[in-house]
Amino acid sequence: MEERLLKHGMFSWNELMTTDGAGARKFYEQLLGWKFTEFPMEGMSYWVIKAGGDEVGGIMNIPPEPGGIPPHWGVYVTVDNVDASAKKVQELVGRIMVPPTDIPEVGRFCVFHDPQGAVLSLITYLKK
Repeated sequence: MEERLLKHGMFSWNELMTTDGAGARKFYEQLLGWKFTEFPMEGMSYWVIKAGGDEVGGIMNIPPEPGGIPPHWGVYVTVDNVDASAKKVQELVGRIMVPPTDIPEVGRFCVFHDPQGAVLSLITYLKK
């Protein structure tokens, strides 16, 4: 990942959660020429999107936990400390949807609603 995307406040990752990962990959490969690399995860697969050889996002099937959410694109913003940022979200009257959670070998993330209801994900990447 580019160094600039690891800075606090930068949009750094895009992710599609869908009900048909295979269909989505076929659609976006034909539409945009994206290539994919599969990464098995606990009980599921995650496909990293490559555009022009750069990793720019991912596609995954919607896990059962969110309970009936529709397919959607989500974005991640890099923060220096996801736990401190999640606490700040609550102080600013936002609502945590997914508490700070580890992603093995990647970092730690959370998902929240801002006071108007817009959803955003925050991530602190592991230092490599």
